[in-house]
Amino acid sequence: MTTPIDTDAFDRGTDQILQFFTVDQARRIVQYRGDVALQKRIEELAAKANEGDLTHNERAEYEGYVRANKFMAIFQAKARKLLATADS
Repeated sequence: MTTPIDTDAFDRGTDQILQFFTVDQARRIVQYRGDVALQKRIEELAAKANEGDLTHNERAEYEGYVRANKFMAIFQAKARKLLATADS
């Protein structure tokens, strides 16, 4: 079981990264999607995970992608936050 985090503390600790983004960079980050081959591999591993058919190495690979996706979701949320303040 994972330990819950204080999201306010997390935001305070990570919002400072916004100072490094230009508006154009933030837009590009929000629009980013992995390439087709990467998306296909993640879908393939997800299907195997749902069936309980992952090998040890595949599970490690899949968990790496899951972590990367969580990171990108946060990174993109920060970029959207910058764009929202830039547009107002």
